[in-house]
Amino acid sequence: MRRLRTAEYSIVTVHRLSVRVYYEDTDFSGVVYHASYLRFMERGRTELIRSLGIEQRELFDGGTALGFAVRKMAIEFIRPAVMDDLLTVETRSVAARGATMDVEQRVLRGEEVLVTAQVLVACVGGGRARRIPDGLRRRLEGGTDDA
Repeated sequence: MRRLRTAEYSIVTVHRLSVRVYYEDTDFSGVVYHASYLRFMERGRTELIRSLGIEQRELFDGGTALGFAVRKMAIEFIRPAVMDDLLTVETRSVAARGATMDVEQRVLRGEEVLVTAQVLVACVGGGRARRIPDGLRRRLEGGTDDA
């Protein structure tokens, strides 16, 4: 994976996921309901992990039963999407440390940015925060070690 290193972060190549807007994603006016973007971005984060060769179900079913939970999200709704739009959810892991990872996401229609979000995701197991496994952390940072 191509990455850009800065003094503070390791930025992984952007993962892109196409999402079509359906009637169920919209409000009464045909505009995408704000909570639908949260579902779209959840899929984007899941597919980022999957693109690294890691199935979340394997983490959950493993001996330590790990999963991911959104701890904090700052979201900006810039422009609306409407029924039948084809959107792209861009997801990038910005930093992984301890039990958390910082993720940046954008939802676009073509080149037009509709929504941006900064997400803090916590690794959890047994109802508590758990350190992100070293192999997964290296993959999130652009390495290729097994998780």
